[in-house]
Amino acid sequence: MADPLPDLPPPRLGDRALFPDLAPAAYLNHAGLSPLSLPVRRAVAGFTDDYGRHGGGAFARWFPRRAALREKLARLLGASPEDLALTSSTSSGLIDVALSFPWRAGDRVVCFEGEFPANVVPWQRAAALFGLEVRFVPLAPFHRGDEEGLAAVEAELRAGARLVAVSAVQFQTGLAMPLGPLARLCHAHGAELAVDAVQALGATPLDVRALEVDYLAGGSHKWLMGLEGAGVLYVRPERVEALRFGVGGWLSTEDPVSFLSKGPGLLRYDRPLRRRADAFEYGSSSLVSLVALDAAVGLLLEVGVGEIRAWLDRYLDLLEPGLAERGFASVRAREPGRRSGMLCARPPPGVELERLRDRLAASGVAVAIPDGHVRFAPQWPNRPEEVPLVLSAIDRALRG
Repeated sequence: MADPLPDLPPPRLGDRALFPDLAPAAYLNHAGLSPLSLPVRRAVAGFTDDYGRHGGGAFARWFPRRAALREKLARLLGASPEDLALTSSTSSGLIDVALSFPWRAGDRVVCFEGEFPANVVPWQRAAALFGLEVRFVPLAPFHRGDEEGLAAVEAELRAGARLVAVSAVQFQTGLAMPLGPLARLCHAHGAELAVDAVQALGATPLDVRALEVDYLAGGSHKWLMGLEGAGVLYVRPERVEALRFGVGGWLSTEDPVSFLSKGPGLLRYDRPLRRRADAFEYGSSSLVSLVALDAAVGLLLEVGVGEIRAWLDRYLDLLEPGLAERGFASVRAREPGRRSGMLCARPPPGVELERLRDRLAASGVAVAIPDGHVRFAPQWPNRPEEVPLVLSAIDRALRG
């Protein structure tokens, strides 16, 4: 298919040219839902136009985007394409693992207090179905230091935990968790590590093989800057054979589609499940969401996630002291290696969060307010030169 976007400028740090009609002057809610760039919007429009004209005849022209997306996501994650499944969301990937892990009755799974529910509820449901025990470890020790946090996890591992479920970046504080040490600690005790990476992918470099994580799931609509309805699941190849594949569908089997196009006599119900991550691609998916994600990830790879992360650090380094001067209590990690693309802060005493968010929005600054914090989450189109505008908007909002 010919490139439909030759007239667009390349993505550049701090350049909003690919977001020409984005209304907020400072969009700082990429940890919630990102606006769509022109390349993503045009890819979606091209898809819907082609389907509008040709119906099923357009499918063969767009389906190869799945393979292209798989390759791009593999580059983003430091994985092999065959170790990835294209999913509908972070939740769907975690649910697939929770229902397919080789549990034994009485097994323990470790979650963290303060985690986003997407990385708690699937394990609770698995516990109800398979007779497991869910144990919670506080996040506070990790805020004080990795050594103390890892010791708290190890206590659960010594008690026989089989799996630890953690977010790569905590949604309400921005704390980046020590995934490599956690994975190695799990493996030393015969356990495995499952990672919710939705608050990291696209803003924080990740290398699943170097980190030795066992499972990792992410979604498309936050830092990856795509549409809702697409995601990715990584399964460490050494773990696939032991999975019980508690979920599956017609596309999970070997050679699932030949009966549709290669003549009679090929319809069978005894085809074995594939022993690969893509066995979790078990039914028709939102191809338009995958097309959008393909365009979005292409931009991220062009800019470079390492460069993006350094850019976001620069932005937040300028913002943080200004917040402190105005009475905000930042919960951003002091150690640079435990920081992420977001800065979360508790407001000054007596400030109502919803009113603050709405007044900032009226001044052209988009933020989120998860669980008692104000969350500032820029992405590569944001410019550090926005920071005075953001602080001025905060001043107006606090004056009421």
